[in-house]
Amino acid sequence: MRTELHPNSVIPLAAVRNLGILAHVDAGKTTVTERILFATGTIHKRGEVHDGTTVTDFDPQERDRGITIFAAAVSCAWHGHRVNLIDTPGHVDFADEVERSLRVLDGAIAVFDAVAGVEPQSESVWRQADRHGVPRIAFVNKLDRAGADLDRAVESIRDRLHPAPLVVQLPIGTEDGFTGVVDLVRMRALVWADAGGTAMTGPAAAPAAGPVPEELRAEAERRRHALEETVAALHPAALEEFCAPPGRLSSATLAGALRDLTLTGEGVVVLCGSAYRNRGVEPLLDAAVAYLPSPLDVPAVRGTHQGAEQWRSADPEGPLAALAFKVTATATGRLTHVRVYSGTIEKGDTVWDPATRRTERVARILRVMAGRHQPLDRAVAGDIVAVGGLKSARPGATLCAPDAPLLLEPPVAAEPVVSVAVEARRRTDTGRLAQALARLAEEDPSLVVRTDAETGQTVLSGMGELHLEVAVEKIRRDGGPEVTVGRPRVALRETVARGVTGFVHRHVHQTGGAGQFAHVVLDVEPLGHEDGFAFRSAVVGGRVPQEYVRAVEAGCRDALAEGPLGGHPVTGLRVTLTDGSTHVKDSSDTAFRTAGRLGLREALRACAMTLLEPVAEVTVTVPEDAVGGVLGDLAARRGRVTGSVTRGDTAVLTATVPLAELFGYATRLRGRTQGRGTFTSRPSGHAPTPATAPAH
Repeated sequence: MRTELHPNSVIPLAAVRNLGILAHVDAGKTTVTERILFATGTIHKRGEVHDGTTVTDFDPQERDRGITIFAAAVSCAWHGHRVNLIDTPGHVDFADEVERSLRVLDGAIAVFDAVAGVEPQSESVWRQADRHGVPRIAFVNKLDRAGADLDRAVESIRDRLHPAPLVVQLPIGTEDGFTGVVDLVRMRALVWADAGGTAMTGPAAAPAAGPVPEELRAEAERRRHALEETVAALHPAALEEFCAPPGRLSSATLAGALRDLTLTGEGVVVLCGSAYRNRGVEPLLDAAVAYLPSPLDVPAVRGTHQGAEQWRSADPEGPLAALAFKVTATATGRLTHVRVYSGTIEKGDTVWDPATRRTERVARILRVMAGRHQPLDRAVAGDIVAVGGLKSARPGATLCAPDAPLLLEPPVAAEPVVSVAVEARRRTDTGRLAQALARLAEEDPSLVVRTDAETGQTVLSGMGELHLEVAVEKIRRDGGPEVTVGRPRVALRETVARGVTGFVHRHVHQTGGAGQFAHVVLDVEPLGHEDGFAFRSAVVGGRVPQEYVRAVEAGCRDALAEGPLGGHPVTGLRVTLTDGSTHVKDSSDTAFRTAGRLGLREALRACAMTLLEPVAEVTVTVPEDAVGGVLGDLAARRGRVTGSVTRGDTAVLTATVPLAELFGYATRLRGRTQGRGTFTSRPSGHAPTPATAPAH
């Protein structure tokens, strides 16, 4: 149903939906977004990923590569609701874009491939949404493909993601014969005309609603009853009605229970369709509006001011509280994408950034439509908009009213795992390169630029080989200097393989005035896993006062920055302060912090240390006749195969492989499989390198 809303239309918060589209790469997120825009009348011609004509993949690199790289926001209207959508990347290298998007979203649509089911990155983004408490509904896409199986995809959701799948549709037809769905909530059939044909322009054709086909009636009744049983087992009010005669749930009760279970995360509503053929999109929009939360349905946002917690509810009349989650450079200036949680922003307003303690002036407010924008007079609580005129706000910055300061928790940027050395080909371009790199790091917090202390080289670090490749290409396309890039290197870590006990360190420093004295005794031991740091005090009798214990812990954390093997960060250890002593005049926080730092550094030199390298979980899909060669290649790359599944004439291999061995693997895999093999990877922690792995 096409619904027009003026950009400046004031609509109630209950009719706003801030949603993300989440999935594994190639599951069809961008196509789903495109078809939503087409179905709502926001666009009048369907774009295609393979043609480079989609709205949300507007960056030239996205169109060239055929994948989503940057999270893109769009806005549309459906049945009197404003739906703000963010199409997120599916590639693991851009997981930080997903993280920052999830931080400002109220709900999400998770898209799954009907053939592959839950794929590795599907699971990763699902866990990210779990951490942020974002309610989801699921859309099983590509039901028109050969080998598509809704039940198998639903089973993979149950097995790998663990919510209760609440399947509310039954497909009509299979593979090429897929023409519609049976709506199990309202017990009706929805059938689409040949939406995959030549009708590429004009308003989207609505599905024809009718009675359930006779040949599917028994199956539909069985599935409706199974849905009611599952819902009744999870929802007390539904159970009460289900147990009373005639032992059925009304459509209204079922729909209300589905919404409640979605909001609590106890269940996930599952719909199906084929976005490419325009089948299933309208019911998906109906479900998003019916089951996913409005800004009024989510908890008030939490912030701090002078150490005290404060809560701001979604009230346009309240004091302003907004979070910047993305910064982009455009031809007309710098745009800061913000989610407004409370209050109202108007053009010309002055806002306060409590982190930098600076005021900024809002020059313009824009409703975002991926690469296009519509000017707004104001933005209110619940809106996701772009703001122009802010000079220093970074992703994660809070914007609030100067007279009601509040600091919101920013998204946590992931630690980079791959680095390359970059330098300008012409020495005269060194300054231009530094400016270009600074802009990259400003727009993408998961990119880190630093200078190597030993070589003097400029090092760019990111989340993967593709992430860095895209960043360097962006410099070139934005008119930056020609850049020379070194071979990628992984970010190593150090850990304790065998610790020490009773390590004594005395810090004594005498000057003309007051001196410094701190005496600590440390036990250092492995933590039991490769990541993390734990500190505790076992000092008795008050030999080290509590305020000095905190200083020792801070000093120990300082020492973790550089390990004894190669100056890499240290992780995976537990430090226990067992004893120590103080001096009446010369002991201080500074002295004990220094003792903690220097003492742990010396203790680590006495420990048996192990070098850790990042490893990735790799899923390789290859023809059966190529399995032997691919397994041999994985073994040569120090890969450990963990599983193998055959689907028809295709094998799906899973393995754990050191990240350093995956550089260039895509090209090698294509060569071994005549271009028919594909692989995906996701980080899975760290493992000892062979040269330093302890003997068992």
